[in-house]
Amino acid sequence: MKIQQLPNDIFENSAANLVLYDYHINKACVKNKIMLTKNVFSFLVEGSKELITHNHVATIKNDKFLLIKSGNCLMSENLSPSNNYRSILMFFSDENVIDFCEKYQIGITNNVNNNPYHICNYDGFITHFVQSLMQIKNYADNLQQQLLQPKFEEIMLYLVHKKGVEFIADLVENQNDYIRHFKEVIENNKLNHLSIQELAFLSNMSLSTFKRTFEKNYKTSPSKWFQDKRLAYAAFLLTNKKERPIDVYENIGYESLSSFTQAFKEKFGTTPKQFQLQN
Repeated sequence: MKIQQLPNDIFENSAANLVLYDYHINKACVKNKIMLTKNVFSFLVEGSKELITHNHVATIKNDKFLLIKSGNCLMSENLSPSNNYRSILMFFSDENVIDFCEKYQIGITNNVNNNPYHICNYDGFITHFVQSLMQIKNYADNLQQQLLQPKFEEIMLYLVHKKGVEFIADLVENQNDYIRHFKEVIENNKLNHLSIQELAFLSNMSLSTFKRTFEKNYKTSPSKWFQDKRLAYAAFLLTNKKERPIDVYENIGYESLSSFTQAFKEKFGTTPKQFQLQN
């Protein structure tokens, strides 16, 4: 059986962190192989669903909804008495979760349960929330994107109120790997001539998240940090390798000797040539 990659197989452009899909069928599906490339809220409207993960099996009816972590699973979808199945799917990335935790200062502790999904009950708030998603689905894509971010924060804040923060740890169990990967990108490219946009891409982050994560971990801006590292390397080349300033500036990513000389003097209080002679 073909493996469905969701939301990739649904949207031509699934690069957006938040995407919404109104899923409905009139023929039951049994144990579809699903590869979730994003986390997803599955708000069941009609029918019932069975979810099989690597270590759990869950069956829900339309009085409940699922929060499912990205990964592989098997899904079966059973029709309602009116021969319909419908669910509203709200896909979101790990980056959305990290941003949410940072914005609302939610600390994440290690979670030994490692649950691949959570089952939640419908109530009045959730019913109205799902109805609002159905309305948003009718709007143009650009407006959908603008509205989905506050809707994501709304449902997350509500679940934190109802369930506490423990469920978030299941979504970001690899947060340490996330930060370690980010730091590897920075350290391994500190002397390469990469733009901040290119470094953000290699870190699997948006530009705004990259800058915020950088300042949180390095206590300075990316441009200041990289300039300091490259100027320090320039000082090493001048003194240890006896290279001329005119041979150094391009090596560390400056467009002109004059701009390099000015930046070097601001950091070390002297010109590259004087620094070389003094050391």
